[in-house]
Amino acid sequence: MAIRAEEISDILVKEIEGYQPDVKEQPYGTVIQVGDNIATVYGLRSVRFGELLKFETGQMGLALNLEEDVIGVVVLGKDDDIKEGHRVESTGRISEVPVGDAMLGRTVDALGQPIDGKGPIATEATRTLEFTAPIVPERQPVHEPMLTGIKAIDALVPVGRGQRQLIIGDRQTGKTAIALDAIINQKDTGVLCVYVAVGQKTNTISSIVEDLRRHDALKHTVIVAATANDPPSMLYLAPYTGCAIAEQMMYSGKHVLIIYDDLTKHAKAYREISLLLRRPPGREAYPGDVFFLHSRLLERAAKLSDEMGKGSMTALPIIETQLGDVSAYIPTNVISITDGQIYLDTDQFYQGIRPAVDVGLSVSRVGGAAQIKAMKSVAGPLRLDLAQYRNLAAYTKLSADELDKASRDQLTRGERITAVLKQKQFVPMPVEREVAIIYGATKGYLDELPLSSIERFEEGFHTFVAEKYSQIHTGIRDSKAITPEVETALKEALAAYLKQFKASLA
Repeated sequence: MAIRAEEISDILVKEIEGYQPDVKEQPYGTVIQVGDNIATVYGLRSVRFGELLKFETGQMGLALNLEEDVIGVVVLGKDDDIKEGHRVESTGRISEVPVGDAMLGRTVDALGQPIDGKGPIATEATRTLEFTAPIVPERQPVHEPMLTGIKAIDALVPVGRGQRQLIIGDRQTGKTAIALDAIINQKDTGVLCVYVAVGQKTNTISSIVEDLRRHDALKHTVIVAATANDPPSMLYLAPYTGCAIAEQMMYSGKHVLIIYDDLTKHAKAYREISLLLRRPPGREAYPGDVFFLHSRLLERAAKLSDEMGKGSMTALPIIETQLGDVSAYIPTNVISITDGQIYLDTDQFYQGIRPAVDVGLSVSRVGGAAQIKAMKSVAGPLRLDLAQYRNLAAYTKLSADELDKASRDQLTRGERITAVLKQKQFVPMPVEREVAIIYGATKGYLDELPLSSIERFEEGFHTFVAEKYSQIHTGIRDSKAITPEVETALKEALAAYLKQFKASLA
């Protein structure tokens, strides 16, 4: 039988007209390039920013670049086993970490997995790394002190619960020491702590853990560690992991102190990731969204309103400067985001003034709202005396002229106050002791003592008050103010101990 061409064309036209395309999205993508912990994946058009992806080797990745046909994925961990052509599946989950009180006392990596050898963490609760910061009606003004136990900070640059106070200075000037003292000072206050180590050496983190354990502060602290040996992806995630852990506690109505040590290394890790993802570089080769990197992190610190449970998260980010240059890109970014800064001066540090807080450049934008009345009453004269002393000390360097008696007295007072503000590491001080010794220094009780004996005087004075004038400490602690009765007892105690101390010097 002959087949006519017209019949064949008619059949083909009918088949084509009746064809219903059944297009299904491919449930997986394919690796087309991999290297430096960055994988370029073809497919997976429905992936969201920040979604977790799973490679066929079992490795996890984070989707950061979403382009038309390909996505840029940051490999979480090592990329040695991932090859071109490997399948990549979407998990449908935004990156999240385990949270809860079971994390306290543990050391975890940037994914929230324990690395302290104490076994798995018994918690099923999780929280996404990225979370919207509390909006204005969900917050309330900072009004409760977050005492660090460091005289120079509690008196001159006070920190309040819910505040973001930057610690800034060159390397090896005592930034981490201040943060650790602040953590140790919270051990009997009910404030929980999260310490985030970004790009630190492994032995440094180990010594920090040991210091906290030795001072009985580890049980109320979570340590999130991304070491210098970890890939940039882990350094990038670590602060957000710590923030998620702290945020869970804050929304549970608790008070939390979180340390980011330090955000300079965090920004550098993000710059490395962005350049490998071929994002356009901006100033100092940082990507255009490096400001948003830190603002969306630090804005999550807050003092929540009564309706939200009254919890708080206080952030102490640390920034390392080069040769004291606070006008560099990352320092200026973080200064503009935070509510003040504690500037540590290299010259003061090497002169033996430790903590080396530069009172002139340090500022707290919360100020007296974060101090008890007793501290506020002694901090005013203290700030004034120090300012006058700095001006006078600068003048005496330039002029060889003899000073009048009032100027000499002012120099003497400033030197004694500076000596009183010195403090050893790991010895945070209760606020009532801080108030008592600062009161004595600003009222001139220490002016006649040799500078070398100030430290001995202070140690003996605290013991003397605790034994014979305990009503001073309890009065300041209970009333949070220097009442007339407390002031009378304080003057008596200072005069009595000064007489006793001078006799011992003779």
